[in-house]
Amino acid sequence: DGMGNLRVTKKGIRLEGVSEFLLPLYVKEIHSRKDSPLVLQSDRNVTVNARNHMGQLTGQLTVGADAVEAQCKRFEVRASEGGKVLFSADEDEIVIGADRLKVTGTEGAVFGHSVETPHIRAEPSQDLKLESPTRSLVMEAPRGVQVNAAAGDLKAICRKELHLQSTEGEIFLNADTIRLGNLPTGSFSSSPPSSSAPRQTIYELCVCPNGKLYLSPAGAGSTCQSSSNICLWS
Repeated sequence: DGMGNLRVTKKGIRLEGVSEFLLPLYVKEIHSRKDSPLVLQSDRNVTVNARNHMGQLTGQLTVGADAVEAQCKRFEVRASEGGKVLFSADEDEIVIGADRLKVTGTEGAVFGHSVETPHIRAEPSQDLKLESPTRSLVMEAPRGVQVNAAAGDLKAICRKELHLQSTEGEIFLNADTIRLGNLPTGSFSSSPPSSSAPRQTIYELCVCPNGKLYLSPAGAGSTCQSSSNICLWS
């Protein structure tokens, strides 16, 4: 009924211990004992090939010393329970079906092109930072972009210009205190300067035709026109 570690049974051929094949082995199924793992071992690599009825290679999985490579039209990783697709990749797209994508590297995630997602969230008690070191950062959505910091500050920092633009609506700032720092101040004065005159503490916020904001000392009426020469500096 066999020889050495090889036994012929009603269910097929059974091998006991470690077996080595010097030439190709053609079988329909390979499985281990119920209480033992199945180990495929090679001094170089282990390659699993799939071919069609014409013998053409349609899929290949190679486990080597430096990498695990898969060559196929579509690669999928499914959950053990329910068969949910956790990861899939083909020539057109890569889909991550897990409930959460977690990047633990100190440099975060780097994207060479656009990223489409309905939600980006940081870990609890951690800051969320979106950064473009050398170019611009653009966020677009057909029905609006919502940026929410429920328990912390929201900061937008850029080297040159920060644009807030609404093509059909308005820009609404709703807060107990709104501060605009480092605004230029006009030089309007409703009366000649005097050493006994009180120090100016109230200013009017003015805007130039190009959108630049500046301060003008408050008076009985608007003083923006009297200080409007500051618009020529921009």
